Amino acid sequence: MNQTEEMNVQNEELNEQIAEETKTNEANVEENNVEESEKELSVEEQLQQQLTACEEKIAAQQDQILRQMAEFDNYRKRTLKEKAELIKNGGEKAITSILPVIDDLERALQNMKSENEEVKALYDGVELIYNKFLKTLQQEGLEKIDTHEADFNTDYHEAIALVPAPTDELKGKILDCVQTGYQLNDKVIRHAKVVVGQ
Repeated sequence: MNQTEEMNVQNEELNEQIAEETKTNEANVEENNVEESEKELSVEEQLQQQLTACEEKIAAQQDQILRQMAEFDNYRKRTLKEKAELIKNGGEKAITSILPVIDDLERALQNMKSENEEVKALYDGVELIYNKFLKTLQQEGLEKIDTHEADFNTDYHEAIALVPAPTDELKGKILDCVQTGYQLNDKVIRHAKVVVGQ
């Protein structure tokens, strides 16, 4: 073998080694590209997971805020309603304590009915005071509960006696009112004490 042949063989061997190394390098480059793309995908996936977690957290916080706002709104409405109710019926205790005085005036007027001129003048004076007093209380929302031949209703009336009804039409109806009942702004503050026919 001469030198030229040897050099050709060596060149071929070198070319084969270079070709093998090139193939190996290309394979390594492809592997690296795959690994990098996998890393990029995993980074994207991580970012997507973080984004999803943040969106869930934001949605939970928004829900909590909406619930708290609704709860506060309900509280505000309830307190406004209670305040309005207190303002509307604020004088209930004072008016309830005045009711016995009205009862006494009614009894006095019934006992003063007479033909005597002096008593009649006194009766007229007391009646004027009584009517003025009632009118003032009516302006505050006080109303008498109607009992004249009305049906007995436990929401407004309190039965203190049951008596036989004179006719069948009066069964279950009020025959007599012993004590007048009153409502303040559609709220019963004293039930009417009545006699009911049975």
